[in-house]
Amino acid sequence: MPTTDTIETIAEEAAVWRRHLHENPELLFDLPKTSAFVTEKLRSFGCDEVVTGIAKTGVVAVVKGRLGGGRTIGLRADMDALPMSEQTNLPHASKTEGRMHACGHDGHTAMLLATARHLVSTRDFAGTVVLIFQPAEEGGAGGRVMIEEGLLERFGIEEVFGMHNEPGLPVGSFAIRPGPMLAAADRFVVTLRGKGAHAASPHESRDPVLISAHLVTALQSIASRHVDPFDPVVVSVTYISGGNVLALNVIPEQVIVGGTIRTVDPTTRKAIEQRFRDIVANTARLFEAEADIEWRPGYPVTVNDPEMTKIAIAAASQVTGPDNVDGNCQCTMGAEDFSYMLEKRPGAIIWLGNGDSAGLHNPAYDFNDDAIVHGIRYWSTLVGERLTPQRAPSISPAAK
Repeated sequence: MPTTDTIETIAEEAAVWRRHLHENPELLFDLPKTSAFVTEKLRSFGCDEVVTGIAKTGVVAVVKGRLGGGRTIGLRADMDALPMSEQTNLPHASKTEGRMHACGHDGHTAMLLATARHLVSTRDFAGTVVLIFQPAEEGGAGGRVMIEEGLLERFGIEEVFGMHNEPGLPVGSFAIRPGPMLAAADRFVVTLRGKGAHAASPHESRDPVLISAHLVTALQSIASRHVDPFDPVVVSVTYISGGNVLALNVIPEQVIVGGTIRTVDPTTRKAIEQRFRDIVANTARLFEAEADIEWRPGYPVTVNDPEMTKIAIAAASQVTGPDNVDGNCQCTMGAEDFSYMLEKRPGAIIWLGNGDSAGLHNPAYDFNDDAIVHGIRYWSTLVGERLTPQRAPSISPAAK
């Protein structure tokens, strides 16, 4: 039967769930244990509907309010971990080598589970809440896959909201902005093919190591010399591979260079890709070599709807006071696949303070359990803001 526990009591239990999830990280779409844990909790709470198997291991729960009809809103949490080794030495550290919750998705999942429990116990709203537990945010575009499998239409979702923890932002604080909130992130892998030779006879080679050095330098000119300084662009070369450390007297035949390019403006994104291709091709041509480009389009820009952002700010201000809500924070050059949902429905994603923790994707990171109660209060207050009988007619679900 539904309980009437306070949010504070539920938050204490959610911290236990969170640590369980942290100990048992799973990757991308392969989340059998995480999905089963989430499903069991949602069914035990008494949700009106619990659907599994969307995007393989995604879970969706439906909770209807007791105050009659109204709009349908979606609340989303990501569930997957990262393929990296934890270095926290915490009692609840990952039990699986090479996997850890280094982005706080364990906390996001626990907070949304706790919110489901609270909403079921009160149902003090008019309308329907759809709780979305998404796999594969970390590089697998799980949000896009859920959309492709009919998430939004099947559950009649008219608006969608997200929340992500933010290290460095004080616990009990929130930050958000209208418009671009996170960047688009594209990836590239360039294979430079030259001519190998003995290191004593470099003139007989078409040295791909030298070419790669010129290429890395030239790519940095994209942001510094081809883009307005007020238009954010980040080019990062993160991978170079070539040669053999056991044969240092050999100039190799090829070198592979990889990295990411992050942009905020869609027009700039297209122009940067073309500039990148031109620089790679011309650098290789200059040294009489060949270059193969593998361009991997990533997540689009995450854009908050201005009106939905106002709603999010109002809800966060009720939770923690307006002085603890930054309503015009800086756009970050990180990327989020919640962007796909915001392309289809009006909504907004907000930062939740994680305090003075290690940064995201850092092996020393851990989600701050003190933030859980604030996350539950935010979700619950947001539901109250959007699903009251006095509100205006719902926003059209048509794609933006």
